[in-house]
Amino acid sequence: MSNQPPSYGMAMGYPTGPNKNEGPGASYPPAGAAYPSANATYPQQPGIGFAQHDPYNQGYNQPMYNDGFNQPAAYNHPDGSGEAALAVPKASDGFSSAFSDKAIRRGFIRKVYLILFTQLLVTFGFICLFIFVEPIKKWVQNNMWFYICAYVLFLVLYFVLICCPSVRKNYPGNFICLGLFTLAFSYLTATISSFHDTGIVLMAAGITAAVCLAISLFAIQTKIDFTMCSGLLFALVMVLFFFGWACLITYYAWGYSHIMNCVYGGLAALVFGLFLIYDTQQVMGGRKYELSAEEYIYGALQLYIDIVYIFIIILGFMGNSK
Repeated sequence: MSNQPPSYGMAMGYPTGPNKNEGPGASYPPAGAAYPSANATYPQQPGIGFAQHDPYNQGYNQPMYNDGFNQPAAYNHPDGSGEAALAVPKASDGFSSAFSDKAIRRGFIRKVYLILFTQLLVTFGFICLFIFVEPIKKWVQNNMWFYICAYVLFLVLYFVLICCPSVRKNYPGNFICLGLFTLAFSYLTATISSFHDTGIVLMAAGITAAVCLAISLFAIQTKIDFTMCSGLLFALVMVLFFFGWACLITYYAWGYSHIMNCVYGGLAALVFGLFLIYDTQQVMGGRKYELSAEEYIYGALQLYIDIVYIFIIILGFMGNSK
């Protein structure tokens, strides 16, 4: 018996010794012998492991060097492409990506609500100016042609900002259009407020703030995804639109009807309350449909319109105009 250590062939279970399958021209493993399976356990050298994945379906495992970073070693593909083995991402890459997305979303939310707060502050300033300064109050009530011009400007700028992404995404044109839109809508709201008593206007503003805050908190906390209810919102808007025309015809045919006014106001408040939930969830994200980080103008615009319309509806509920 030889004192030499067992050969590699003995370790793998292949027959060794002086036979016709050994020697310079021998075939290895011997004819008829079964090849080891892809999942066979090979002897490993210190610091060398074998990945349990075959990206090219070649029936063999690829070596992965244990260099302390758990990164695959490069190998030459049979086609000579020299591609690297499995690209194992670092844990730090996934963490930084997730953190970056959350940071972008938080910055987007801060930007949207900062713009919204500025718009509401301008609108409230217009309202206070028109209801407390008597000469301005009389002037706007006696010059309704300026109200019509502001309404036309409001509609034009609204459709420009909604239908033209190139306008609302490019600075500084987007802020200029949004500023003109805010001034026009503020003038319309303040003019309507000037026809109501000062106490009723201030009370309606306070109720609007409380209602919008409650709706916004509900939209953030609820598990119901209102961004999937766009079809329902469209149907409610159509009902509100045609019911408004019916109220207008009734008013000119038979005069003012308090019941129809209350029904129309309640329906309008419901519709714009749902729109506020819908737009808030799109801004906050985490739902099926959410706004991208570039749509801060669109998000602020939609929230601003929802809040101001809710104020006008509540103002109509609380007292008739003079």
